[in-house]
Amino acid sequence: MFGTFQHSHLRIEVNASEELIRDNLLQSVNFKQWLWPQTVSDGLPAQLDTDTTFKTWLGPVVIEHTVDEVSPNHLRLILSQGIDGFHEWYWGNGWLQSSLEGVSVLPLNAGHTLTLFRFKTFLEQLRR
Repeated sequence: MFGTFQHSHLRIEVNASEELIRDNLLQSVNFKQWLWPQTVSDGLPAQLDTDTTFKTWLGPVVIEHTVDEVSPNHLRLILSQGIDGFHEWYWGNGWLQSSLEGVSVLPLNAGHTLTLFRFKTFLEQLRR
């Protein structure tokens, strides 16, 4: 893999319940809406589960995601191709924590920050 090792760890407050956060992280119809500007492959199950594999595209860059772990407050994705690493999520009532580590030519910290901002905005719009 070309690129450099990068890591980003963010924790934010969100005006959303634990259930709302979980539903919008794990239900494919929901996360396809807030994950922009990435596009997501078709054919996903309604809800992510262990060993589910899917691809996202950020322009010409393909990132493959394999669900490694899922629990009521945790999601861990193994990443390959455009990013070789992992993306891990933890959440609860009013908060969300995310860690992204990997080797990539993409600016992971900027993308990570944008993704969390888009997700927070999406959740807060649902509450209106």
